[in-house]
Amino acid sequence: MKTLFVSVLLAAQLPLAIAQSNLQSTSPQAKTANGVVEGVTEQSGIRAFKGVPFAQPPVGELRWREPQPAKNWTGVRKATKFGPRAMQRAVFGDMGFRSDGMSEDCLYLNVWTPAKSANEKLPVLVYFYGGGFIAGDGSEGRYDGESMAKKGIVAITVNYRLTVFGFMAHPELTKESPNHASGNYGYLDQSAALRWVQQNIAAFGGDPKRVTIAGESAGSVSVSAQMVSPLSKNLIAGAIGESGSLLGTLPPISLADGEQMGVKFATLMEAKSLADLRAMPAEKLLEATAKPEVPRFTATVDGYFFPKSPREMYGAGEQAHVPLLVGWNSQEMGYQALLGKEQSTPENYTAAVKKAYGERSDDVLKLYSASTPEEVEQVGTDLASDRFIGYSTWKWADIQSQTGGKPVYRYFYSRPRPAMTPEMGNASAGLAGGVVKSTDAAAVKMPSAKGAVHSAEIEYAMGNLPYNKVYAWTPDDYKVSELMQAYFANFIKTGNPNGSGLPKWPALSKENAQFMQIDVNTRVEAEKHRDRYLFLDKQ
Repeated sequence: MKTLFVSVLLAAQLPLAIAQSNLQSTSPQAKTANGVVEGVTEQSGIRAFKGVPFAQPPVGELRWREPQPAKNWTGVRKATKFGPRAMQRAVFGDMGFRSDGMSEDCLYLNVWTPAKSANEKLPVLVYFYGGGFIAGDGSEGRYDGESMAKKGIVAITVNYRLTVFGFMAHPELTKESPNHASGNYGYLDQSAALRWVQQNIAAFGGDPKRVTIAGESAGSVSVSAQMVSPLSKNLIAGAIGESGSLLGTLPPISLADGEQMGVKFATLMEAKSLADLRAMPAEKLLEATAKPEVPRFTATVDGYFFPKSPREMYGAGEQAHVPLLVGWNSQEMGYQALLGKEQSTPENYTAAVKKAYGERSDDVLKLYSASTPEEVEQVGTDLASDRFIGYSTWKWADIQSQTGGKPVYRYFYSRPRPAMTPEMGNASAGLAGGVVKSTDAAAVKMPSAKGAVHSAEIEYAMGNLPYNKVYAWTPDDYKVSELMQAYFANFIKTGNPNGSGLPKWPALSKENAQFMQIDVNTRVEAEKHRDRYLFLDKQ
């Protein structure tokens, strides 16, 4: 009788257990302005929505037009995989895509949220990828938002148009535009994503009033651009820049110059009209960008996204008045960028500087002095790094601290990556964090890095070391990552990186030019080389 009672009791409880199980495993949904999206729940409990459209596909007649609002849908739209990446050539060896192929139809974003409901009002991070505006994608593992979401942040990565599709200006495009502008489609995509965030992020538990934008390299340049554009500057509460700003790196050119580059491209493509260019397959246009005679497409001062020169606007305090966390790495570029294949002797270094600076070379040699081969390697690396991206990042931090009205926190990241895993064989690290495989006979094997190379900090800052299988991460690497991510997370939440258990990070001021040197021994340092940047500022 007792056995029968137990059996009946279990049978009665079974439907309830199944119902509870189904409730717990139900895929998460969010109601956006365009319709309901359904994502997935990761093992960590974080809810992920991937491949969410924030604009219409920029194809056909929408190629080279401002992004148009996404169309509504009925029913539930699956958001369980990354959308396609923007049209691009394979130019960097460190990009590990998880995207659903490559297409002009690329305007999608990805959301990771820890929120259990739509009324939690959590801080939001919107991250723009790097890649020189010619490559990159929001699906890359190093940008993955799950780790930041576990810190109590709604994290988002955004796709935007690249190369000829994202930055070609042309007189016909300017004429047909309701804004009488052309050439900044990639930036306009980012701005459209920020408007989408304002309209929709509450549905994912985020607070539209607490949006911090961030990015590295071209993504950092993008942050500096969105901060100064009237289309975006009121949509953000904070900004993070990792290596680069448009105040010296990939700055916009005049609209007239951009239009002439577009005319030249159309001529090379034997296109007699804009309609001819729009009729060409995307693959044909992309392939043409590899030709040496094709100009590199860049942003323009179009009178719309950029009403006037960004440098002039920053100087006048017309940018977003929000807190800024910004910095660069200790080996953004190697001394080989100056010396080429020449040996690192003082004589060769002097000759290289004279070739690069002419009449100003004596000044450079005083500011970046070297008298031994070892000093040449270090100082040459400093100069090459500053020329590439260090100066533009310094300039951004400096001018924002003077005219931005809110605190600026500057860092200098110097943790070298560890050795590669045994599985990588005889490969070596290349430029921009890429990997040079020993089987590539045409590749030049790069010397071991003595500092933090360009892009090295991304996995550390975002808490994503496990996604990068190239390097044999050590306990010290995880220590640096834990600290750097904590600084970033605190800043995203409060506008201030400081917090319990962290070295105190002072804000920049006229009286205090200190910065945080981030490494295994993270510490505050006083600025030593302002004279170098003041010199470069006059070039």
